[in-house]
Amino acid sequence: MSALTVLYLVLPLPLAFVLHDAEEIAVQRRWMQTHGAELARRFPKFRAIIARLSALGTGAFAIAAAEELVVLLSATAYVLVGGPWAAEVWGALFLAFSLHLIVHAVQAAMVRGYVPGLVTSLLLLPYAAYGVWSISLVWSLPKILALAAAGSIAVAANLRLAHGLGLLLAGSKDKKAA
Repeated sequence: MSALTVLYLVLPLPLAFVLHDAEEIAVQRRWMQTHGAELARRFPKFRAIIARLSALGTGAFAIAAAEELVVLLSATAYVLVGGPWAAEVWGALFLAFSLHLIVHAVQAAMVRGYVPGLVTSLLLLPYAAYGVWSISLVWSLPKILALAAAGSIAVAANLRLAHGLGLLLAGSKDKKAA
């Protein structure tokens, strides 16, 4: 990876993640308390996910976000030391993050209103678009799609782990606060 790519794309990703997750952490709990029942009624196929997100208190969500940040910082450090396949690992995570931003926009359209993470998603979409465009100059479409799929699967699996860790470490505190 070139020094400019690292400067413009790799290093800003952890900051983008922190900004985005800060918005989610700040509003997720109250938003789910206010809208969770209505979401479960309107979208019965997503009841399990809605229940899981409703169970996450602010502390549990913050712990989950911190665990995800450690993974992202590790991938960023791996790029900086020039590890084998570092660009692909980072690219997979970047593509998954970019898709995640789009998911928030789709969620907002589905609920016809604000969802946690929407504001920063809209603000970060130009960064994501620039990153995807930059990646498309280096890798073929099949490779990009494969990395996006692999990254999304890895992030989804890690998200389940992170939420479980958050519930385990902060679960009793969050239940008392609720």
